[in-house]
Amino acid sequence: MSAPRSATTRVSSARAPKLDAVAAGAVDVARAALVDEVGESSVGEHLGVRAEGDRVVTHLFATALPGYRGWHWSVTVARALRQKRVTVDEVVLLPGEDAIIAPPWTPYKDRVRSGDMNPGDLLPPEENDPRLAPAWFVGDDAVDAEVDPTSVRPIADEVGLGRVEVLSLEGRDAAAQRWYDGAHGPDTSLAQQAPAPCRTCGFMVWLSPPLGTLFGVCANAMANDDGKVVSFDHGCGAHSEARVSRASAALPTPVHDTVTVDDVADAEPV
Repeated sequence: MSAPRSATTRVSSARAPKLDAVAAGAVDVARAALVDEVGESSVGEHLGVRAEGDRVVTHLFATALPGYRGWHWSVTVARALRQKRVTVDEVVLLPGEDAIIAPPWTPYKDRVRSGDMNPGDLLPPEENDPRLAPAWFVGDDAVDAEVDPTSVRPIADEVGLGRVEVLSLEGRDAAAQRWYDGAHGPDTSLAQQAPAPCRTCGFMVWLSPPLGTLFGVCANAMANDDGKVVSFDHGCGAHSEARVSRASAALPTPVHDTVTVDDVADAEPV
């Protein structure tokens, strides 16, 4: 009796499929099936064959369809054991390496960007949105700042004066990072060439903490960021302390023109 095979011993049965001569030679059969499916005008030259398995071969044809550069027709044929006739399995249009294909699908919620909303559009938050938290869990500054939470807060909640949900810590941090990295943060050419940061500008309206420790609202009607949230280290040329120096305001020194000809009116000699 032979010794039992070890559990760690593996016998590989994988092998490359052998190209079946009969199925590979059925070019006319594959082309006829393709023409019957898509029409003669859409079929180009035969590009080759590929073995898919035992007695299963795919024929590749160029496509003449407009707008499908780099694509090809794929016609798979097969034959039964000891049979000389082949049958057509499928006809499909497939992209090649140089094909123009659509970009990967992006869900709608990941495609919406700020500014995409139109009048009448609705964009409700997702269920269990991490940017929001129940007001009873983190409080509601819009109500708590005006009432005594030990006595009036339960009544305010009961009559609906408070909000159901407020910004969560995660939502606050995400907003702060987004604002800071955006066009109203410090990393813009406008801010880097400003005479001073927004923090020292008289037109800065500060927000309440915690976002107010880093951001404010611009109230300068002449500034690009008027009415927008800007970081303290943002800036622009409309800073309240901006001044034009005398040197930059001075007129250029006249230069004698030696190129053009002056028109001199005729005058009697003295």
